[in-house]
Amino acid sequence: MLKLAPVKSGASKRSRTIAGVAVAAALGGVLVAAPQFGVLAQQRTDAAQTIQTPFGRAPLSFADLVEKVKPAVVSINVTNGGERTARRTPRQAPGQPNAPGGRVMPDLPDDHPLNEFFRNLPRDFGNRGGSPTPRPSLAQGSGFVISADGYVVTNNHVIDGAEKISVSFDRDNKFDAELVGADARTDIALLKIKADRKFEFVRFASKDSRVGDWAIAVGNPFGLGGTVTAGIVSASGRDIGSGPYDYLQIDAAVNRGNSGGPTFNLDGEVIGVNTAIYSPSGGNVGIAFAIPAKTADEVVSQLRSKGSVSRGWLGVKIENINDDTASSLGLSQARGALVNEVTAGGPAATSQLRAGDAIVSVEGTQIRDSRDLARKIAEFAPGTTVRIEVMRFGKSESIPVKLGTFPSNPDVAAQSQPTPERDATPTPTVTELDQLGVSLTTVTVKPGETAEGVAISDVKSGSDAAGKGLKSGDVILEVQGQKVANASEVEAGVKKAKTDGRRAVLLRVKSGDVLRFVAVQLKAG
Repeated sequence: MLKLAPVKSGASKRSRTIAGVAVAAALGGVLVAAPQFGVLAQQRTDAAQTIQTPFGRAPLSFADLVEKVKPAVVSINVTNGGERTARRTPRQAPGQPNAPGGRVMPDLPDDHPLNEFFRNLPRDFGNRGGSPTPRPSLAQGSGFVISADGYVVTNNHVIDGAEKISVSFDRDNKFDAELVGADARTDIALLKIKADRKFEFVRFASKDSRVGDWAIAVGNPFGLGGTVTAGIVSASGRDIGSGPYDYLQIDAAVNRGNSGGPTFNLDGEVIGVNTAIYSPSGGNVGIAFAIPAKTADEVVSQLRSKGSVSRGWLGVKIENINDDTASSLGLSQARGALVNEVTAGGPAATSQLRAGDAIVSVEGTQIRDSRDLARKIAEFAPGTTVRIEVMRFGKSESIPVKLGTFPSNPDVAAQSQPTPERDATPTPTVTELDQLGVSLTTVTVKPGETAEGVAISDVKSGSDAAGKGLKSGDVILEVQGQKVANASEVEAGVKKAKTDGRRAVLLRVKSGDVLRFVAVQLKAG
């Protein structure tokens, strides 16, 4: 089965050794000194290398472009301490057969002409077998120079935990580098080369790429050195399940060891920082993802000025709104973000925001979904008071919230109010609620404790409730934003929803220790 894997660096003993360095993908490469130092992105390809078409310039060859941008692409070598290396388990894509000696070998037929080539590779080529030993290791990735004084952009995961960082250019010019700052949320890191000299550099593209534009990747796959691949921008705005930010999708070949390298347009501008591939084996299958130039440029600017990235933080757990949820809340369309929980001690905890609110706009800007809300809030500086418009079961509310600083530890941002444990025992009384397709029962607790919610004793097979994942043992805490303590209150909430013209009712449900909202369609009649 195909799986998405973030680019990860791999082990090698020498900087020149062929080695796998990433569990997914990103780019890296090389640098060559030039007589004049300046912005390579401003140098255009010769007319002889391109042809004018009704749709714009088309390349006859990428040679001139590559010659001009290649000096700004570097190979990044990272030394991790033995103790930390032993603790880190590289993330890897499934499906790669292990050869004797722990080497990862391609699954080729016995008579394949490349079998002899792979048998003669160094024993540590692609070695992922066995338990990691506590010894220093050398990892490789890629990056690119963005200023004449030697600032270098790469992926955060390439340098994560590094004790020593060096960058190498195409002609073996090698320099030590130091970490200026890193941002795990976008997987961007900024390095500074320790050398008193000028470097060739490239710039981020000022315009967004379009689907179908040429994409030229220069990198260091498998530790082979400067390698160039070409393709097109296959898609934009991709959600790869890695935070709220969108990615470019390209089909240029991107492999392990390319982490953090650039993808260029025909003007020699960086349109993306390669960071992940979609692959069954960790190798390229023509689906690679890159952090868009605009996002990377914004992050790099903050890292360069203050060494870190500051983002606004609302302090809520949110989820998308589907059609049924929209109906239960009185929304005309499925848009916005539903507040699942308000984080204890977070910025929203002192505001009037509460679970069940649908956030539909921030400072007058409409919110499409939960990822859109996360991006919008992150754009504001910590300490900014923003006005948030919510729909609360058919009623519009405008709520001011003073934003905090997004925690560096993502687990803190997702913390929720702890729920007291209880020893609940269902009573024999069971109420069937045909409108929801569930049977309900009240709960009892230890002496001195208060019963919370109404337990589900059974879910009708084939009902919408069953399709939404409700099951016996779940506890309904709220119906349409109102707390419930018995089956009668659940019935009253359902009846009110029908009276209000809702075709679905929003339940707040506790499944074990997990709180969630479930919009269940009401049975007709």
